[in-house]
Amino acid sequence: MNRIDTRFETLKKQNKKALITFITAGDPDIKTTEQLILEMEQAGADLIEIGVPFSDPVAEGPVIEAASLRALKNAVTLHDIFSMVERLRKKTDMPLLLMMYLNSLFKYGSAAFFSRCKEAGIDGVIVPDMPFEERDEIIDEARAQGVSVINLVAPTSKARIAKIAADSEGFLYCVSSLGVTGLRSDFTTDFNEFFSEINKHTTVPTALGFGISGPEQVKALKQYADGLIVGSAIVKIVGEYGEKSSAHVSSFVRELKAALN
Repeated sequence: MNRIDTRFETLKKQNKKALITFITAGDPDIKTTEQLILEMEQAGADLIEIGVPFSDPVAEGPVIEAASLRALKNAVTLHDIFSMVERLRKKTDMPLLLMMYLNSLFKYGSAAFFSRCKEAGIDGVIVPDMPFEERDEIIDEARAQGVSVINLVAPTSKARIAKIAADSEGFLYCVSSLGVTGLRSDFTTDFNEFFSEINKHTTVPTALGFGISGPEQVKALKQYADGLIVGSAIVKIVGEYGEKSSAHVSSFVRELKAALN
């Protein structure tokens, strides 16, 4: 059991939902990212996803794509991110995950990557461009280091939902709708139908993400999953205020947390 499992178990005992926030590492710089992670925790985030900058983030909408490109211009690397996590681990024990693309992981070397995750204190990895059927390429090395590989399931998964949900660990990342990440004003997914099928098979907590942009959507969607994921809305604030985004991000996360409770 790693920090992800422990946090969800604690929240379940408290009859609470998890607020999972996302930030792109290195936007506007690593120092600000490190500060924002700690401040999001103080504001109420339960788990935090750290986005690894990538030149072709196929699952991301324009907001996170732009943040990723800004971070790459700063020459942010996985080495920098692992070093940041090591510094964070001296100050926090909250669950931290990397959201990244398969090419970056393989370029680092999967065995070396998961060993470094354990050493630095990363609890889970989300790889949006890795098909579920190909996770065998990394799952053994991840499990050997106690790092959870988070599965994603979407409304379009249909017949595959049962298999993906049943063979999940950490939490099941439930994609709200078709397309890429980004702020949405409404959703066309039938969440009752979607989660009815998921809940028949999953043995781990569920978290709903992609497009959740504010407190009102959190209130409307929290009934369906054990946690809600908010990314682009936070990254947009960072993109607007840069090094001075701390107070704005903290205030927004507090609003999300209040809506979730």
